[in-house]
Amino acid sequence: MQIEIRKVTSAEKEIWFQMRKGVWPEAEDDYLMFDMDEILASAEDIIFMAFVDGKPAGMIETSIREYAEGCESSPVGYIEAWFVYGDFRRTGVAGSLVQAAENWAREKGCTEIGSDTWLDNEASIRAHQKLGYHEVDRLVHFVKQL
Repeated sequence: MQIEIRKVTSAEKEIWFQMRKGVWPEAEDDYLMFDMDEILASAEDIIFMAFVDGKPAGMIETSIREYAEGCESSPVGYIEAWFVYGDFRRTGVAGSLVQAAENWAREKGCTEIGSDTWLDNEASIRAHQKLGYHEVDRLVHFVKQL
């Protein structure tokens, strides 16, 4: 199995969009598309895509932020979205994507990288922990109808 990691180009936008739907399946298509061109053009954002034997396997969206929960430095790298198709999980694809994101953040002068996931996303929590990330905070959101 050959894993290739490369920066997403506008030619791969549709493949990237389909992976975003895997991250946020409940989101409307317009919402998922609204910032894609901006992200592709930004020097502070990057999307890496993994291909296994030429087939799209996963992606990671990474940015540079001024602040991230639990981080002591600034700027800080941040994993904004991370997705691997089920057939490619537990094959090294996720780790390869995270390594590419970490290397990019290091090249941008960051000494830390943050990430987040939903409280009930046990698979993501385990994947983060397996790759050396540790939990720093939990957050509960509230709303009240007025």
